[in-house]
Amino acid sequence: MQGVLGAFAEIDSTVHAIEDLKKQNFSDITVFTPTPRHEFEDVLDAPTSGVRRFTLAGGLLGLSFGYWIPIWISDYWPLVVGGKPVASWIPYTIIGFELMVLFGSLSTVFGMFALSRIPRLTMTVGYDPRFSHGDYGIWVVAGPDRATEAADVLRKHGALEVRNER
Repeated sequence: MQGVLGAFAEIDSTVHAIEDLKKQNFSDITVFTPTPRHEFEDVLDAPTSGVRRFTLAGGLLGLSFGYWIPIWISDYWPLVVGGKPVASWIPYTIIGFELMVLFGSLSTVFGMFALSRIPRLTMTVGYDPRFSHGDYGIWVVAGPDRATEAADVLRKHGALEVRNER
């Protein structure tokens, strides 16, 4: 994967460079920041996270499991009390709720790690250690035919350093 990396010292110039790259139809842009900033969220228009699907699936699984286990147990060891049904859903709601919360939260954590690809076994292309110390970085995926165009946009907005990466 070839691309261009630009390092910036100021957040405003970084945001304006991203806006210009979007206008030039560069779609695969990665931003490296020392801290999360809402300015980048606004300009990048990131898609909604898929973690909520993991939460929903885990919650429904936990709720189903929370009702199934007590009903299964009461079918094997029935306690008939005053003609009431052996498998009554009302007391099992507490168990279902607790397991829904447990499975939902655990699947949320699993989904977060899975979708963010943690642990990352290989170093990210375009990462520079100074992006953790206060500078901002933009990695633009661009083939050899569009690399100079991307580099010109980054330089126009005051990039401290622009280099081609592979």
